Amino acid sequence: MTRPTSLPDAPAPRAVAEYEDAAQTSDSSVFASRHVGPRWHDITEMLATLGLSSLEELAGVTVPGDIRLKQPLNLDPALDEHAALAKLRKLAEKNRVLRSMIGQGYYDTHTPPVIQRNVLENPLWYTPYTPYQPEISQGRLEALLNYQTMVSDLTGLPVANASLLDEATAAAEAVAMCHGQHRGKRPTFYIAKDCHPQTLAVVHTRATSLGVDLQTFDPQADTLPDFANASGVLVQYPTTDGRVENYDAITDAAHADKALVVVATDLLALTLLRPPGEFGKAGADIAVGSSQRFGVPMGFGGPHAAFMSVKETYVRKMPGRLVGVSKDANGKAAFRLAIQTREQHIKRDKATSNICTAQVLLAIIAGMYAVWHGPQGLTRIARRTHAYAAALAEALRDAGHDVVDHAYFDTITVNVADADAVLTAAVDQGVNVRKLRDGVVCIACDETTTTDDLTAVIAAFSDKGKPAAARLNVDTNRNPKFEIRNSPFLTHEIFHRYRSETDLMRYITRLQERDVSLCRSMIPLGSCTMKLNAAAEMMPVTWPEFASLHPYAPSDQTQGYAELFADLERWLAEITGLPAVSLQPNAGSQGEYAGLMAIRGYHHANGNPDRNVCLIPTSAHGTNPASAVIAGMKVVPVGCDDAGNIDLADLRAKAEQHADHLAALMVTYPSTHGVFETTIREVCAIVHEHGGQVYLDGANMNAQVGLTRPAECGADVVHLNLHKTFCIPHGGGGPGMGPICAAEHLRDYLPISNLEFGISDLADAGSDTSEIRNPKSEIVIAAAPYGSPMILPIPWMYIAMMGETGLRQATEVAILNANYMAKRLEGHYDILYTGPNGRVAHEFIMDCRPFQKSVGITVEDIAKRLIDFGFHSPTMSWPVAGTLMCEPTESESRDELDRFCDALIAIRAEIRAIETGEADREDNVLKHAPHPAEVLTADEWPHVYSRQLAAYPLNWVREWKYWPPVSRIDQAWGDRNLVCACPPMSEYCDL
Repeated sequence: MTRPTSLPDAPAPRAVAEYEDAAQTSDSSVFASRHVGPRWHDITEMLATLGLSSLEELAGVTVPGDIRLKQPLNLDPALDEHAALAKLRKLAEKNRVLRSMIGQGYYDTHTPPVIQRNVLENPLWYTPYTPYQPEISQGRLEALLNYQTMVSDLTGLPVANASLLDEATAAAEAVAMCHGQHRGKRPTFYIAKDCHPQTLAVVHTRATSLGVDLQTFDPQADTLPDFANASGVLVQYPTTDGRVENYDAITDAAHADKALVVVATDLLALTLLRPPGEFGKAGADIAVGSSQRFGVPMGFGGPHAAFMSVKETYVRKMPGRLVGVSKDANGKAAFRLAIQTREQHIKRDKATSNICTAQVLLAIIAGMYAVWHGPQGLTRIARRTHAYAAALAEALRDAGHDVVDHAYFDTITVNVADADAVLTAAVDQGVNVRKLRDGVVCIACDETTTTDDLTAVIAAFSDKGKPAAARLNVDTNRNPKFEIRNSPFLTHEIFHRYRSETDLMRYITRLQERDVSLCRSMIPLGSCTMKLNAAAEMMPVTWPEFASLHPYAPSDQTQGYAELFADLERWLAEITGLPAVSLQPNAGSQGEYAGLMAIRGYHHANGNPDRNVCLIPTSAHGTNPASAVIAGMKVVPVGCDDAGNIDLADLRAKAEQHADHLAALMVTYPSTHGVFETTIREVCAIVHEHGGQVYLDGANMNAQVGLTRPAECGADVVHLNLHKTFCIPHGGGGPGMGPICAAEHLRDYLPISNLEFGISDLADAGSDTSEIRNPKSEIVIAAAPYGSPMILPIPWMYIAMMGETGLRQATEVAILNANYMAKRLEGHYDILYTGPNGRVAHEFIMDCRPFQKSVGITVEDIAKRLIDFGFHSPTMSWPVAGTLMCEPTESESRDELDRFCDALIAIRAEIRAIETGEADREDNVLKHAPHPAEVLTADEWPHVYSRQLAAYPLNWVREWKYWPPVSRIDQAWGDRNLVCACPPMSEYCDL
């Protein structure tokens, strides 16, 4: 492309002038100029390409005037990187990190340095997207397959998914899965009263919205419940107070009545305990839990990778993503996401789960932990953990304390006269233990426990002046009181091969080199906002003051986090215009669920429980209808007009038709078609007129910040994808965060901590959990009170360093980059939707349907050919089939935008060559893309086009060539021949 040789004569407009001042300064710590990709002269030239003179003018012709902000956001002045890190360090220092022996599903762990350095802190691992393009995702797909194999082996069930959000959420998903398996005809579900309290609370919330009659029960009672009307039963193994119980009788009784058995369990314990898959005559049906203690820091509650494994019978009902083995066009083994037709973006309101984002980065860490230690190492850690717990129990008993005599793995229970006094004494000794209830204390050991820790606990139990017990017998060879596991696990060679750090480092590096991440090139996925995850934002994540806190540590030890949360809540409230904020939802899908549950609670509190209809435009993301269904609502679709906007006539008709039952409208803004709809205020007014609330999906907030706000649009509640707009990395498919901001009238219905649930243990409420009531809210969305706090320093740093001006510039440049690309591609691709002034928002849709009609070239062909250029494809066939939706974000430079446009234009020329007959309709570079090096260097070349055209379609590709490790993968073959565990090592040799 030929660029202008001179700049416009007009003086630099305000926004560009501000940007120029930042970009030209000699102070390299001005963060906004580093975050935003185009330089000031690029911005000026790009605006000239669009016939505009300023970013402000672009915003004026793109964003409807009636929703534009009348004054700048009231945010703190921007800090440079060093000042922001220094300020955050002061907050971190207000957290007190004591030795945690609380347990309750969260344990201290040693993250192997080779994994921390090369995975957790490595942008090659944390900046890729979900592996929907498997040919450029083979590295993390293999790592996830390792994780799935680990979970499957340890739980004794044949199929495991690629992670869920947390243990409590996984349990709730299992309850929904059981309910769905019986098609809702069995309304009762039994949950053991000795499950973790956070699991009880989250499951109660989900059961309420699904209409499940949740009943607690005592698994050790003489009489078991009648399972004849139950869809399933959930037990904890080991229990929340550490007991190891035998569930054979419960499993057989449930199966006799055709109820499913769900086991919430601990992976480290399962190296010693009989696995759930061996319970009773037929084994448990579903296992769930957390892999946190496999090398992932506690992080005050997350993010952590939960797991679910199932019998093969239930694999197509299992929520979350599933990695499977298939083959490529040349018959080579290759990995890909299996049976994606299960996922919410396809099944929509028929989906059994709304889970979208998982916890891929954390699952990879946990899987690598197993690869590093192997079965012998994990067993050694488990035996050591149990030995320390046994030594503590023995010492306390010898000192005259009432240690409960039962089989345990890592947690012991002690009856005491004053539990609070013991907790206080333990804190004085530098240790946190758990108060189970009045008069009962639990102490949990883990792989980091030392004799000093045990000595401190013993001292906390000792009377003043009375010496602590002197004898500590830590014997890793002692026989536990529970039945030892006999079945082998982690037998695959991958868990035996890498024992030196050199070997594991090279294995990790080999995997990462197979993938495309933001370290290599832009990832222009529409609706995904793959922007810069700056190093300064990422650095605090692993600070011990943030990473090493237990989610239920006393509040006086977590004041730094409390101030960080307060800052974020204040900033997000200002950015959205909605004052009530909850940071609990730990994914965008959970934010949707939380927002709808808040609306549901509001209607119920106002005497309108029959308001259960949710209007959703047909263009909405699949999570919207799925979220509405699990929130107990009925989905009514609203049509869109030919311009892609919500059809106002249809909306009004549906609102009037369902006026007595209207609960909410779910709307994305800007729309999923990449346009600022001019009627958004009218849309919201129609819903409000008919008694409904407006939920605004914040997936596209990157086009709003600083220019408009959900409150200006008329929304009542919005969820924010902090992993999009506010720079938390996608991690190859997670972690994410989806906090919600709501209007004041919804404040009382936002999520609460399970600690605020009204009681600490649902078991104390009796068998009927409907007795549990909180005067304000019953919503508990995530296991930890603040979701995944360990990654919240990332958006804190981003907002602190950008300030109002930087955030507004980021939005303006995101819109500029999209419009510049759309302009460059004019004449090559039809841009499907634009606003009244011919502008798009921060993303745009290219219509590729004519190519399929003319020469049979599909969006998949274009996506795979982009791999040969070193690029990830835009979003395929969503929200319109046969299209590509492109979102460049503000972080990409003009040079990168031009390279991507050049690639698309070159591909259009290749399509034109087929149209004119110059290239063969079947044997062409698009149909056979991508082209791995081993195919291009083979002795035989069966194609009519040249090897050079296949490998180097443009000269600049030679500068940094990405070689895909496999050819195009056969997706259908993988689903027909489902394999979701590690294949034999012989098949890895070709990868």
